[in-house]
Amino acid sequence: MSRELSGSNLVRDRAVADTPPERPGTELTDVLPGIALSVVGTLVAMGVGRLVPTVSPMLIAIVAGALVANLFTIAPRFRPGLAFSSKRLLRVGIALLGLQLMFSDILGLGWGVIAVVVAIVCLGMAGTMYAGKLLGLSWTQRVLIACGFSICGAAAVAAADGVIDAREEELLTAVALVVIFGTLMIPAIPLLSSAMGLSEEAAGMWAGGAIHEVAQVVAAGGAIGGAALAVATVVKLARVLMLAPVMAYLSVRSRRRPAGGAGAAQRPPLVPLFVLAFIACVGLRSTGLLPGSVLAVAGLAQTALLTAAMFALGAGVRLAVIRDVGPRPFVLAGLSTVWVASIALVGVLLVS
Repeated sequence: MSRELSGSNLVRDRAVADTPPERPGTELTDVLPGIALSVVGTLVAMGVGRLVPTVSPMLIAIVAGALVANLFTIAPRFRPGLAFSSKRLLRVGIALLGLQLMFSDILGLGWGVIAVVVAIVCLGMAGTMYAGKLLGLSWTQRVLIACGFSICGAAAVAAADGVIDAREEELLTAVALVVIFGTLMIPAIPLLSSAMGLSEEAAGMWAGGAIHEVAQVVAAGGAIGGAALAVATVVKLARVLMLAPVMAYLSVRSRRRPAGGAGAAQRPPLVPLFVLAFIACVGLRSTGLLPGSVLAVAGLAQTALLTAAMFALGAGVRLAVIRDVGPRPFVLAGLSTVWVASIALVGVLLVS
């Protein structure tokens, strides 16, 4: 594995080294081809999403990007733009995600449900981190999986990567695991809820607390029923709101970790800018001043930006790399899925 990864890192380093920074305008021309490819992937994913409304464009984009990466050879000229899409566009999309949230909606859940949401995120991350340590996984790999499975899927994985600066193969593995295990949860939660005789509202609360991606929660909630879909979405968005304090904590924690040879200048900011923008967007939406037309445009922009970012992330997924990481991340993903779902179920039973 190390030989293959070292080779890929060497190619990437050479590509960066061959980019002459001193020429004005070169940076823009470097990223345009990759951004254009991400836009094409976004249009395809959103088009398929319209034809199959039960499937999220973001999930389609991840799969499409992975198919492109593994069926074709992506030319080096596309890589700077794909990297830009997977990081910069993602952060703007996460910030705009705050416009889907209102503090009043979260408070409307009641303090009992809010406490359950906080427990899901905090205990979910703590348990995942501990299990990953027992499995011998790196701190960064554990953080990525813990964030993705406890908060909001691939967006949380990529957001955490922007704070802790994990290795590329760790990021791509965590994204792939979110897609695989989150998709498996879409039919599992409705079937288990029915077998246990949960009410629609309780089942929706469980779906919102247990499933990784927002889109996966919507799919599962819709399969349960209309009442379940409404509560599942709000509970899930409450988990999304936890992205801000978790990213701030990780940023502080990363600053305390040894900087190696990079030096202190490369330490992340105390609170990442996109986290502040996310909180500002939540506050702006909560004022009720934004008209529906503005929110509709912002929602479309947020979906398009996150879809472009997911396509770019998917384009970095190589099956050979995923295969070479070994079974331990998959074991941790399975344990984390069961752990988070169990916490959510216990919480639902306590507050129902």
